[in-house]
Amino acid sequence: MQTNFNADKRAEPKFAVSAKAIRACVHCGFCLATCPTYMLLGDELDSPRGRIYQIKEMLEDGGLPSTETVKHVDRCLSCLACVTTCPSGVNYMHLVDHARAYIEERHVRPWSDRLLRTFLAFVLPRQSVFRRLLRLAPLGRPFARLLPDRLQAMMQMAPAIRPRRDPGQGPGVFRVQGERQGRVALLAGCAQAVLAPQINAATIRHFNRLGVEVVVAAGAGCCGALPHHLGKTDQSHNLAKANIEAWSSLAAEAELDAIVITASGCGTTVKDYGFMFADDSEWAERAAKVSAITKDVSEVLAGIARCAPAAQQTGLVVAYQSACSLQHGQRVNAQPIELLRATGYTVVETKEPHICCGSAGTYNILQPEIAGQLRDRKAATLEATGADVIATGNIGCMTHLAAATSIPIVHTIELLDWAAGGPKPAGLAARA
Repeated sequence: MQTNFNADKRAEPKFAVSAKAIRACVHCGFCLATCPTYMLLGDELDSPRGRIYQIKEMLEDGGLPSTETVKHVDRCLSCLACVTTCPSGVNYMHLVDHARAYIEERHVRPWSDRLLRTFLAFVLPRQSVFRRLLRLAPLGRPFARLLPDRLQAMMQMAPAIRPRRDPGQGPGVFRVQGERQGRVALLAGCAQAVLAPQINAATIRHFNRLGVEVVVAAGAGCCGALPHHLGKTDQSHNLAKANIEAWSSLAAEAELDAIVITASGCGTTVKDYGFMFADDSEWAERAAKVSAITKDVSEVLAGIARCAPAAQQTGLVVAYQSACSLQHGQRVNAQPIELLRATGYTVVETKEPHICCGSAGTYNILQPEIAGQLRDRKAATLEATGADVIATGNIGCMTHLAAATSIPIVHTIELLDWAAGGPKPAGLAARA
């Protein structure tokens, strides 16, 4: 696709990256077959190809984004299935990220939309604030049907029983008994640490079992993904810098084998820190080093030759739900399935594994109708497997899908930890 950016814009790195992505698009249409919004809506403007053209016009004109363009960019899930499908190598992720930041800077949204987005960007990255708000959820649940769709979607995020805070997951070093075989840093995270603290607890136990020391760094928290995808670049960069600073200090003390991420949406963002700060002379080198050693928990475990022996045979059939941020954003596909099978689980895959479940960070709150359709479609394919449990690698998928299926949903690491002698996952506690 031809571009017509002026000389000043071509000299700006972010515009140069976007121009390259736009020029790579050859209108082949392969992306249409895997785009969830095009699949549901059948509108070319709600396809990657259509959005690329709209973003091109918006960035070239340099004026205020049109309401129509904003609507169609907002409808993009950033599932990145189009990136996996594209034969031309269009860097759609960085292009749509640039578009969102551009819109955030120049477009004046309705006051209710601005308020909600500001609220989400403030609350979700802050564990203490989010935890306090969850305490109020039971008061509002009886009136949920009277609330607007977006507020109903927020209520669905809140678990019926609020998980207790795990005092053992604060900043600190989780040492192994016996000889240390490795050392990793674990991202504490934000919303996941509140909604499902058992995920990082299972990760720490399992790594310690394998002789790997785990460090949760003081000062590291939210990866910045949630505000980043809302176009709030300054906020997301500040969160990222805090993590880079904390992990760089850890690495300076003693070598880190990896930075381990248990929420795949976070992993995609942290792996992109090197790009995010490439033009920042103060942060570029440290950001690139952090990205280089960042891995999803399944990647790290798959790379460890020694495997924890199964302490018990669960006999469960597991339907694996591959989070978009893992399969498309990080291209991690086989490792979680191989780990589960090696541990003794029977793993079944679903139809349409490449189609997003509709969670996508805050998408299920901001676009509840589309997200709900995708959720129900995904839940139906999962239930059709007849599995005993659903495993996935992203907290967003877990909380979003839980409203549409009676099959327990747990994180992959919870099943690996349980089979190796850890506690039974809370989601399976009621099962015989």
